[in-house]
Amino acid sequence: MPSSPPADPSSSSAAPPSSQPLHLAVALDGTGWHPASWREPGARPDDLLTAGFWTDAVLEAERGLLDFVTFEDSLSPQSSDRERLDGRTDQVRGRLDAVLVATRVAPVTRNIGLVPTVVATHTEPFHLSKAIATLDYVSGGRAGLRVKVSAAPHEAAHFGRREFPALRADELTAPRGQALVEELFDEAADYVEVVRRLWDSWEDDAEIRDAATGRFIDREKLHYIDFEGRHFSVKGPSITPRPPQGQPVVSALAHAPVPYRLVARSTDIGYVTPHDATEAAAIVLEVTAERERAGLGTEPLHIFGDLVVFLDPEPGSARARKERLDALDGSALTSDALVFTGTPSELADLLIEWQRAGLSGFRLRPGTVDHDLPAITRELVPELQERGAFRRSYEASTLRGLLGLSRPANRYASAQA
Repeated sequence: MPSSPPADPSSSSAAPPSSQPLHLAVALDGTGWHPASWREPGARPDDLLTAGFWTDAVLEAERGLLDFVTFEDSLSPQSSDRERLDGRTDQVRGRLDAVLVATRVAPVTRNIGLVPTVVATHTEPFHLSKAIATLDYVSGGRAGLRVKVSAAPHEAAHFGRREFPALRADELTAPRGQALVEELFDEAADYVEVVRRLWDSWEDDAEIRDAATGRFIDREKLHYIDFEGRHFSVKGPSITPRPPQGQPVVSALAHAPVPYRLVARSTDIGYVTPHDATEAAAIVLEVTAERERAGLGTEPLHIFGDLVVFLDPEPGSARARKERLDALDGSALTSDALVFTGTPSELADLLIEWQRAGLSGFRLRPGTVDHDLPAITRELVPELQERGAFRRSYEASTLRGLLGLSRPANRYASAQA
């Protein structure tokens, strides 16, 4: 994937940013998104499976006033081959559970949102709903969820409940591949719907906790969700009371029309991967049109652009650093997202340009956590602040509040009323 060209500072940086400050998140994946990042002197590979490593990374993101962090996860060891396990031993293999990491980090942070990744294809929505509700309680209303799907046969083999054909990436656009993609994303939509209904299955005031009368809950304010669909049959209610946010934030990554439909109909945030402002504008239009077709045109939806970033203040240094890492790994880094190498000022130019194309925020993937995460928080963020494009302090205590999303009414309480 080519690096982005530097923006023309005489044009984009001089123009005023959008009237709405942009939102910023970082995606955390081990020591960084470059496969050789673990070999950097400050990478701390010995600490990768410790609470301290993840706490330090999230605290750094919080110092930069970022909206939230996402935690990557999967159901198989990492692989440089997107279609199968590659057998390499010179790259990081193995990870901690994203939900549990977020729950561990929550008590030592105060403002930043925590968004673990969950593979909906092989996990039960009932279990996930109470896990994210618990994270919302532990964090004081800062929980989110990134839902993803998996068509990998080797991941399905872990569970033994279903089988998927071994399809190459180019076969996913053929009729057989498209049918599987649609099936998985329709299942994910049902998954999100079940999770959301379970979060609402307790009304906000269902817990009475009156020791004098001996009444802890009002049973009339716990509701069966009675979900019956092609993929799930769930009675409910949840075992966990309604989360502090009512509905924790749901997000998903999307690259094509079928996942755009999931983003438009089921999420609060969609992560997309344009490679220039024109493509960003086209994706925003496509997702917005799909949301309107679903009758949700008046409901807020954030569309974040994803970028892999290598940042250095000296022109050319970031590109040289990436090329050095490429040489260590034996091949040039490729990604579904744009790989940006440049200065914080150049990245600020690009973000503001893409924001004008309709994106409301960005999820940045640090090439190396030890170098590029601090470059985001200590160099990019001040640059954006100087331009009036990013907050100077946290303005809300919940993730929904940071994103400008209101706390939704409970669907079952409204129906009963």
